Amino acid sequence: MGGEVRYIGAAERRARLALRQRLAGAARAGSPEEVAGSLVALHGTDPATVYLAVGARLTDPGVTVAETERALYGDGSLVRMHGMRHTVFVFPTDLTAVVHASTGLTVGARERASLLKSMAKAGAPDASWLKEVEESTLAALARRGQATAAELAEDEPRLREQFVYAAGKSYEGVHTVSTRLLRVLGVEGKVVRGRPLGSWTSSQFRWAVAPPHPELDAVEAQAVLLGRWLAVCGPATEDDLKWWTGWKVTDVRRALASIGARPVELDEGTGYVVDGDVEPVAGPAEPWAALLPALDPTAMGWRDRDWYLAPELRPPLFDGSGNVGPTVWWNGRVVGGWAQRRDGKITWRVLEPGGVGRQAEAAIADEARRLQAWVGTTKVTPRFRTPLERELAG
Repeated sequence: MGGEVRYIGAAERRARLALRQRLAGAARAGSPEEVAGSLVALHGTDPATVYLAVGARLTDPGVTVAETERALYGDGSLVRMHGMRHTVFVFPTDLTAVVHASTGLTVGARERASLLKSMAKAGAPDASWLKEVEESTLAALARRGQATAAELAEDEPRLREQFVYAAGKSYEGVHTVSTRLLRVLGVEGKVVRGRPLGSWTSSQFRWAVAPPHPELDAVEAQAVLLGRWLAVCGPATEDDLKWWTGWKVTDVRRALASIGARPVELDEGTGYVVDGDVEPVAGPAEPWAALLPALDPTAMGWRDRDWYLAPELRPPLFDGSGNVGPTVWWNGRVVGGWAQRRDGKITWRVLEPGGVGRQAEAAIADEARRLQAWVGTTKVTPRFRTPLERELAG
């Protein structure tokens, strides 16, 4: 190609998405580890999202719950922890050191400083006191294996201490040391989310000591993480990369240079792919449909989304904070949304102007039956609800 910069259009980007995001039928995975490894990170803020995102990509979705619980809480091959943008994700365990060094160290330092500042303003104990409580808490957690915040407070009563946050402000509130401290420890990579208290849809969880990992150089770790993500989601723009990582643009540019990323031309402007990924990619042999959950990593994967999500479809599919709800896909584009009614039935609606045709509707209906079969009577309500999801749920 010489010095020529190749153009990659929306059709090819959708073909890459179908295969690399494990959505086309022939590209589906055999295990949760394969899904997480392919996607790099699964959104874990809403626990049900992890299972629904895995199930949508498994060859046999009937094993979704048992196999995902094995990976998360049995084998420990997947871990639910804080990552980019202060957000909880599920990562392959071998990425924990990379996430911690590339992102957690910076965010953790900021979170700890914020906690100490809030405590100082409230006249609460100082940093040395907090350090004692932290060490005692981590020791108690190591003894217990996994524990809730309330259980840890039985071993370390100082976790129950409270202080007033933003005194005199309209948003004044009372914070408990356990809530803020465990969040800081999570961002710092010292603790991770453990087994939920209820079913796989439960948002109540236990804490566990983070799996041991080596301390990596932050700059090298950023290159590794960006390279892993770009191999799955490329091409992507600088804006996409900055948004997904939460890094400064200088960090993104340095990491791109470090991995030898190649520029390509996109409809949005300049994009990047990993070295060796410039050549055309053929799409899947068969058309495909998918029902993806709220906060799915594919729907949330890029900042610039016009190539797979028409702007006019966004209002019913997103909440006011930019969180995507459950989406219906046809051949690499979002064409509608879905929900679960009060009686447990999966229902969906195409929003595409003019419809999508009989073949697409039949394929979408098949995916809805596939989802219904493994979810069964379990009620799944997204944590962040969107206009269409609320309407369909009834």
